Amino acid sequence: MFTGIIEELGEVISLERNGQAWRLTVRGPLAVSDASHGDSIAVDGLCLTVVEQTTDAFTADVMQISVDMSTLGDRRAGDRVNLERAAAVGDRLGGHIVQGHIDGTAEVLSIVEGDGQRTVRISLDSEHAHLVVRKGSITVDGVSLTASAVSDPAAPQQWFEVSLIPETLASTTLGFRGVGDRVNIETDIVARHVERMLQREAS
Repeated sequence: MFTGIIEELGEVISLERNGQAWRLTVRGPLAVSDASHGDSIAVDGLCLTVVEQTTDAFTADVMQISVDMSTLGDRRAGDRVNLERAAAVGDRLGGHIVQGHIDGTAEVLSIVEGDGQRTVRISLDSEHAHLVVRKGSITVDGVSLTASAVSDPAAPQQWFEVSLIPETLASTTLGFRGVGDRVNIETDIVARHVERMLQREAS
């Protein structure tokens, strides 16, 4: 379990095929400072398990399905990634409850610079659009954000917007993203559970 508060910008050392899966190695001194074999670390929003580590890096095995449904396959050596260690019981919940189980990817549609903020519009597919509400929580590349606007349900293109402050732009990879880039998204777990319960009620 995570909170979506990024602790460190890590650096991809390697991403290599390992049988039917992949092996990812990331440099992140803070992330491994108290990590042990089997611990969870979120990489751009994906919950991964530490299988090897050094004093400043860790390695995780990644299933093919995780590569297919995320932006991880786009990453190359030297790329920066958002890192967050799993939350400890008793920690402050600065963001929101994040599982590290992404719903898939979305595309950056537009970026508008404002006075002290950057407004980013991101696409939504029909499967997840109804799970995102204005002022609700959304995770983008592992970053806990608030949807500042959402598209009309009847609009042909579904989207949501987030307003990014300078601190978020400086301390996460969202500061590097441009129009057309893909990002990982995870919708709010509470919204997903409510949807499931309503489906059961309707059946």
